[in-house]
Amino acid sequence: MKTMPDLQQSRDTRQIAIDRVGIKDVRYPIVVLDKNRSRQHTIASVNMYVELPHQFKGTHMSRFVEILNQYRGEITFYNMDRILAAMKERLESDCAHMELSFPYFIEKTAPVSGARSLMSYDCRFIGTLATDKDFVLEVCVPLTSLCPCSREISRYGAHNQRSYVRVAIRAHDMVWIEDLVALVEECGSAPVYALLKREDEKAVTEQAYENPRFVEDIVREVTRRLKAVAAIDWFSVECENFESIHDHSAYATLEYRRG
Repeated sequence: MKTMPDLQQSRDTRQIAIDRVGIKDVRYPIVVLDKNRSRQHTIASVNMYVELPHQFKGTHMSRFVEILNQYRGEITFYNMDRILAAMKERLESDCAHMELSFPYFIEKTAPVSGARSLMSYDCRFIGTLATDKDFVLEVCVPLTSLCPCSREISRYGAHNQRSYVRVAIRAHDMVWIEDLVALVEECGSAPVYALLKREDEKAVTEQAYENPRFVEDIVREVTRRLKAVAAIDWFSVECENFESIHDHSAYATLEYRRG
């Protein structure tokens, strides 16, 4: 059988390395550690890249999918280093990068009726392996925020909005997604629920009115609480308030590194 030419491995003479080349948005089942139920199966959107040395014309895209299939049923945050190492070896690269974006479900209980429902949170695992390895956990948490200024100047009522807080962390010990979500939810005017009965709506509305928060308040409070988590070495916090009476969003962000 005639050998097929390998164009990707042919030499490129332009002397230009590429930082990241690979595949994006591959939907694939993964396993996430669940604080209450041990393991949670979900579907991730997977991005896989390697650094391409200047002498190679291209990379072998099929090998990324082959590596995913090799770890089918075992793709977790804790074996990403093995997957990244396999990417470096199979694709002959000095650096590999992988992103897993997925919905993570947490059961929540309504504050008055006790009604239970599953709330979805957008999460992401980000891993890079070069000489050293780097892992980031990211969660996005929706909140209710009520404007302190609006409450102060209005005779009755106050405008409120849906807010999204995105937290990314690097940690030297286990930090549960559930704990990160709970920490962030305590920093807004009120949490968001998937299911509320009328008595719950009353309670949540009144809770928000009694806890007004600017976007700056939310970022500062999340920061204060993250600093108290000893396992976290680095974090970034972003908050966006989708304003209900303005034609713009309010936004704040900061980054912190311990020591």
